[in-house]
Amino acid sequence: MTIFDLPRRFAAEALGTGLLVATVVGSGIMAETLTHDVGLALLGNTLATGAMLVVLITILGPLSGAHFNPAVSLVFCVNRTLPARDLPTYLVAQSAGGIAGTVAAHLMFALPVLEIATKLRAGPAQWFSETVATFGLVAVILAGLRFEQRAAPWLVGLYITAAYWFTASTSFANPAVALARSLTDTFSGIRPVDLPGFIVAELLGALIALALMSWLLRPAIIQQPLKAKP
Repeated sequence: MTIFDLPRRFAAEALGTGLLVATVVGSGIMAETLTHDVGLALLGNTLATGAMLVVLITILGPLSGAHFNPAVSLVFCVNRTLPARDLPTYLVAQSAGGIAGTVAAHLMFALPVLEIATKLRAGPAQWFSETVATFGLVAVILAGLRFEQRAAPWLVGLYITAAYWFTASTSFANPAVALARSLTDTFSGIRPVDLPGFIVAELLGALIALALMSWLLRPAIIQQPLKAKP
């Protein structure tokens, strides 16, 4: 297995998170432009995001692990898959890449480079939704890597596609993406004041998933009864 140096992994995480956010924000802007039907707009946003995740994880996974998500990087640091010394680099890359993705989406649609979002996303239901969304995402990643590593891009893409629709928050499940979405006052935006609740809920969901999946995926040692000698 080829191991890439930290600068290349930094670039892969920044590029991947940037393209992911550009897809989330850009497809939301396009959807709002094409239709006033909120359900149809959400569907367009959903399909673009799920498809892009499959692509990005497939092509960048071999470089950096394709985290694109501080909650995922934290989980891999805690379970010692990602060295603790590399965690700050991943977090900076993901945050910077996400903001660059918002800028790119705005420039493509002739909007101001950055805006302050005004869309309200707060309250216990939203926070619980983010806990559930991130729990499911991390559970899918850990189980996918354990049993069907080659299918992991599809598993993540399909999970997020579904989670857009079964969570009240539309499944941000990613602190870096949430931060980037606070800088766009469009379909996918979130008020900066609502960020702390989302980020805490996402990190909590990720750590709960790590605790459960660490137990669930650990094979139990079953003692075979000794057979009497003839």
